[in-house]
Formats: sequence, structure tokens, C-alpha cells
Amino acid sequence: MGIFIEKSLFFILILLAGLAAFWFLNAKQPRPQTQDGQLTVVASGYVPYTVAKQIGGDYVNLSMLLPANAEPHSFEPTPGAIVAVHGADVFIYVSPRIEPWVTDILTNVKEGAQVVQAAASAKPSKDPHVWMDFDNMRPFAQAIAQALQEKDPSHKDIYAANLAAFNQQLDELDRQFAAALKNCKYRRIVHVGHLAFGNLASRYGLELTALAGTSHDGEHSVKRLAQVVDLVKNSGAPYVFTEEALSQNLAGVVAKETGAQLLPLYTVEHVSAQEAQNHVTYADLMRRNLTSLQRGLECQP
Repeated sequence: MGIFIEKSLFFILILLAGLAAFWFLNAKQPRPQTQDGQLTVVASGYVPYTVAKQIGGDYVNLSMLLPANAEPHSFEPTPGAIVAVHGADVFIYVSPRIEPWVTDILTNVKEGAQVVQAAASAKPSKDPHVWMDFDNMRPFAQAIAQALQEKDPSHKDIYAANLAAFNQQLDELDRQFAAALKNCKYRRIVHVGHLAFGNLASRYGLELTALAGTSHDGEHSVKRLAQVVDLVKNSGAPYVFTEEALSQNLAGVVAKETGAQLLPLYTVEHVSAQEAQNHVTYADLMRRNLTSLQRGLECQP
């Protein structure tokens, strides 16, 4: 009997320790306070987050699973993230290609919730960063707006108006990119980062050379780095591009070996904590990209 009691107490202590660990991890997951009438919306990362914020406005209680500067391709959901998804009225993610970890948490979506794979209607592409083509962002935003309207029909007209305003931004951005990148001395983007700008380059008749593949997990081999250095030297390009949110070490090697200067490009999929707090928008980041491209490719107005 004594041995049985001791074993029972042991298992109870283990159970309590597990519950305490779960509570601690869950408490670290940021979840805004819900106001009456708001939809609880959870976005996987910053791309769906910033679009949902523009369309949903004050009518959604919006949160994001990825911490600032986190890598979306290899994120590992915490228990708190799983709890957040279970509590969502709408869960929005980009695609399994960008976020392979999403498939593991979809089973935690509560019954009746809307699940939005925002990139489902994007044009087929080898590059899964579909939001870099404005034509893909229209159905991307439409899918988010439709989910909000279906879960909250009382604000349907507001979501529709916000979607229309977002699409007007896309139209203006497209015109600005097309005009600014029409007459450039250089037509190749040399990007010391992962292959995130293929769709943008294709849309405006540019070429792209990237150091890594479509995720940051791609191998940064010495051979590939040497190829990029040789390419920059042979082209005489005065600038190379790098990802602002990432380590500048590799880009610094290319700059030192070639004499080229560095300019930032923004993938939108990860931002700093400060920029997330300031709610920097998709359009804001794309305008920064255009400024860098104009300068780096020496484009004429």
C-alpha cells in the first residue's frame, strides 16, 4: 500500500509540473484583450497580419504567432501558439510551402472557425513568396476579407471598403514600380539573402541572383559565395542587396571583396519588434524596396 501511495504521489507531482510548464509557456504568448463584438483573429506571420490589420481595423482582435524577427520557414509552435489558434474565430496563414509547421496545428482550430490559406489563389510559381507580385496580393487580401465578412456580417461593408482601399494601394504601387524600374542601367538584383524576390523581379523584367534558396535554411556554401562575388565583380554593379532583418556578415564579405555598397530589401515576412509595434504596413515596406532598387540598379526617372 505504501509503495502504491508513493507512486501515486510521484505521478501527481509530474502532472502538476507539466501543467505548470504549460501555463508558463502559454502565459508568454501575447494575446490582446478582446472587446465586445470583436472577432478574434490569429495570423501566422507578418504578411497576413499586416493585411488583416488594414482590412479588419478596430473590428478585429488581432494577434500574430511569430515573434519579431522570427524565421517563418522553420518556426516551431509553442503551446501558447496552439492555445491561441484554438481560441481564434479566424486563423490566417500564407501556405504550407512558406510555413510547413502550420499543418501540425490546424487540428487545433475550433469547430466553426474560419481557416484562410491566403496564398491558395496565387499564380503558380517556383518562388513561394507570392506577395511580392501585386497581382497575387489581390486574391490574398480578398480571401482575408471574405473570411472576416462571413464571420462578422454586421461589418461586411466596412471590410469591403477597407479591401477596396487596400487594392487601390496595390494599383498605385504597381504603377510606381513599373515606371521607376523601366529605365535602369542594371537589370540584375544581386541579393545576399534567400530567394524571396523572384516574383517581383519577373513582374518588372529584372533578373535575380540570390545567395540561398527559398528559405534561410538553404546552404550558404563557400562556393556559392564565391560565385556571387565573381558575378558582382564581372558586372561592375555598384550595389548589392541584403535583408535588413538578418545578419549582415555574409553581405559584408561580398561588399569587402567587390567594393560594392549594401542596400536593404524587405521580404515583409519578418520585421523588427519596433516596426511591428508601429504597425509598418505592406505598402510601407514595398516602397522602401522600390527606393533601394531605384538606387541600386541606377534607374532613371
